[in-house]
Amino acid sequence: MNGWPEVRMNELRTLDLFAGAGGLSLGFEMAGVGFRSTFAVEIDEAAASTFKRNFGTPVYAGPIEDLDEFEDADVIIGGPPCQGFSPLGRDRDDVSRAEMNELWQQYLRAVRQVRPKAFVIENVPEFQKSVQFAKLLQLMESDPVLSEYGYGFGVLNAADYGVPQRRRRGIFVAIRGLKEVPWPPPVSHGPDSADGTPYATVREALDGLALMPEITDIALDDENRQDLHFRRQPRPMSLERYQAVPEGGNRFDLARNRPDLLPRCWANKATGTTDVMGRLWWDRPSVTIRTEFFKPEKGRYLHPVADRAITHREAARIQTFPDSFEFDGTKSEVARQIGNAVPPVLARAIALHVHDLIGRVEVGAGG
Repeated sequence: MNGWPEVRMNELRTLDLFAGAGGLSLGFEMAGVGFRSTFAVEIDEAAASTFKRNFGTPVYAGPIEDLDEFEDADVIIGGPPCQGFSPLGRDRDDVSRAEMNELWQQYLRAVRQVRPKAFVIENVPEFQKSVQFAKLLQLMESDPVLSEYGYGFGVLNAADYGVPQRRRRGIFVAIRGLKEVPWPPPVSHGPDSADGTPYATVREALDGLALMPEITDIALDDENRQDLHFRRQPRPMSLERYQAVPEGGNRFDLARNRPDLLPRCWANKATGTTDVMGRLWWDRPSVTIRTEFFKPEKGRYLHPVADRAITHREAARIQTFPDSFEFDGTKSEVARQIGNAVPPVLARAIALHVHDLIGRVEVGAGG
């Protein structure tokens, strides 16, 4: 695939830091080349429970700063919290932002201690433009342990790798014993792919799901954990607003079609985001699924044809979680886990790239 001999490794143990629900770990296991999750660290109790339920591995559900020793692993993966770098987190107080911005150094503490064959850091694209990222690159050259790793980085669009969603993530890949890391991983979908495979679409992702599922207020207990395909009961005015927005439309279509239903804050602001109260397209990738995808006033989260927001199950499908993946927690906690996750199909592409690079070192081609 990349021009060097293929090496089959029986098993590569992964340590997942800031693991969330486990999107990265799931993608690495989905790659089918021997990656296996053996330990995870996740401070959010609901997400930690989800990880443990699906992977059956120990999870440290607490602050990473309080963990003295990390489990041995061949590959470390994870996404340090991004609120301090994301534009969506700019309303956080300075102390909170500063604490978030420093947690990537806890990740590097694990790398120094474990000295894995490879490590992968996932974050918002803005991280790679930050002062903190410049410090990371400096450490990669000067630190006695980190300087053993060659690295490559950049912003990947999940749609280019088979995810039915335009989601840009900053990815940093480091391989011990390799001087240069080829970048980016081979694109599999879209105009830049080798064979022109089209992007995956919302229609494909939601295939087989009911257009108008039941309205329910049930809790997500053991008996209905998989019943994530439910919808809210909108107020009559909200329903009328949804009906005024065509496929691919947004709040500006609402203003044209039903100006009487336009909230005052939107009526007084003729410009601004085009995704608010937006409806998805059937035959395109989705916009980025965030943690409040069940609120159309937060973004382009209306179903392509049904007059409702997308359901938790539909959001999980767009994020490429299989229906067999079980989420623990309340509805809002599950939504947060889905929205914060790395799409497993994107993680799979990264995993295959990492596996190939480790193989290059194993056959002595690292120089």
